[in-house]
Amino acid sequence: MSKRFEDFIKNNREEFDEVEPSADLWSKIEQSLSLQEELPKKPETKTFSLAFVLRVAASVIIVMGIGFGIYLQSQKGTKGIDLAAINPEYAKQQSHYASLVETKLTELRSVAKTDPQLYKEFSAEIAKMDSTYKKLNSDLATSPNQERVLRAMIRNLQIQTEVLNQQLSVIEQFNQMKKGQTNETKNI
Repeated sequence: MSKRFEDFIKNNREEFDEVEPSADLWSKIEQSLSLQEELPKKPETKTFSLAFVLRVAASVIIVMGIGFGIYLQSQKGTKGIDLAAINPEYAKQQSHYASLVETKLTELRSVAKTDPQLYKEFSAEIAKMDSTYKKLNSDLATSPNQERVLRAMIRNLQIQTEVLNQQLSVIEQFNQMKKGQTNETKNI
């Protein structure tokens, strides 16, 4: 402290001691505290620190990355199997029957325009067999006996081809029967 200020305090010490707070000072303080308690409090807003937000964001990114990686692995596992590595002859048969099924399905789709109800019934049967084929294809990656699963896939394609041939034959007979009926009505 400065020297002048210290000297002033020493010289006037008696005057400082003479002044005392009023008797009702404490009651005024208590009254002002009770008024503050009665006032409605504002709701506290929660704030998040930047570090907390960054940790949560990093956790979400890591979890999404792991999920995406697992998804890619599962996709690679089902589509990445080389059938020729299992058995080259079976791979050729599978490719041949798969192309036959596609050709026959294309022919069957042409019927959809002329007879949609018949097409709906026939395609429902093929859809069931195709779902079985897809299940076999997905099981191929994890199967301990891949050659057996591949034979089952080929057999499924063979059956699909036979069913499609029968369906196309039925459609052809139906169309010939329609032509015969129209020819008879024209002749009469």
